[in-house]
Amino acid sequence: MDQKTSFWQRIGIQGWFLTDEQSSAKKKQQSLTPDDVYNYMISKFNDSIRELSFADRVVFYHEYIISFNTADYTSFLNNRQGIFGLIINETVKKFYEILKQHRVAGKTVKPSSSKWVFRLVSHPDYEPGDIGFIGKLMPGNNQKEENLKVTFIPRQTGIAQTFDISQDILKGFNYYSEGYYEVPYEESLETEEEKSASPNQKYYARFETILPEKQFAGKKVEFLMLDNEIIVSGNDETREERNIFRIPTDWVNTPHLQIRHNRSDGKFYLASFGEKTILNENDVYKSDVNAPQWVELPVNSKILLNGIVGVNIFKS
Repeated sequence: MDQKTSFWQRIGIQGWFLTDEQSSAKKKQQSLTPDDVYNYMISKFNDSIRELSFADRVVFYHEYIISFNTADYTSFLNNRQGIFGLIINETVKKFYEILKQHRVAGKTVKPSSSKWVFRLVSHPDYEPGDIGFIGKLMPGNNQKEENLKVTFIPRQTGIAQTFDISQDILKGFNYYSEGYYEVPYEESLETEEEKSASPNQKYYARFETILPEKQFAGKKVEFLMLDNEIIVSGNDETREERNIFRIPTDWVNTPHLQIRHNRSDGKFYLASFGEKTILNENDVYKSDVNAPQWVELPVNSKILLNGIVGVNIFKS
């Protein structure tokens, strides 16, 4: 009698999609642990860098579809409720650590998307212990950003349940259902948790802006002024020094502003090189990059760039 073939074998991609196919056929795999899932995603992230990068440009997947055996997946949902969110949180931290190493080595680290997407799913043809993977450069956008869900209903019980995770862990995540996660990509290569972990870091001022693009809806871009002089630029900015405040939008000129802190009087000053800059409802004269014309920039001011992008400055 012919051995029953799986769906993946029938379409000819069993060897590509499943991990350790031969070993799983010969012996029963133990149930997957959170550490197995974490290490698997890190290995696939490193694989994507090796396979996709070229010249000095580091390229990597932004969407990760991780598939499990149905029993393994159910075990995670029923017995380790909320563990997927914790795994994703630590995974993104590790991603940033790896990317920082490439950036320090002089490589260009630029994202192909503004977010990370993780889809953890199950399939009946998977054996216990199997893990499957598909990666994408640009995550699909078939989920509505406003459709956030923290409560879910398991099929096994039909009873609504909620995540038992602290609000600190949930910060920065969009939850559509258990198994689907979105995390904004941080150009600084630091998670929100890591940023808040250094409250004693000295800085001159804090800037925040809300962008008009749909992918940034409801999200603020923040920047800490660590040097006494910074440059505010737009999408075309290629410099990555810490005194460059790159606002990821085409509505900001490159460069657009130069902002400095004068130690003698303790005040901030601004020079504009962009097409149009409004400071507290007053037009700012456009000056030459090589001969900036300075105007005082009071703390808590509102700056409007090209009539579209608003930037606020707050005291440190």
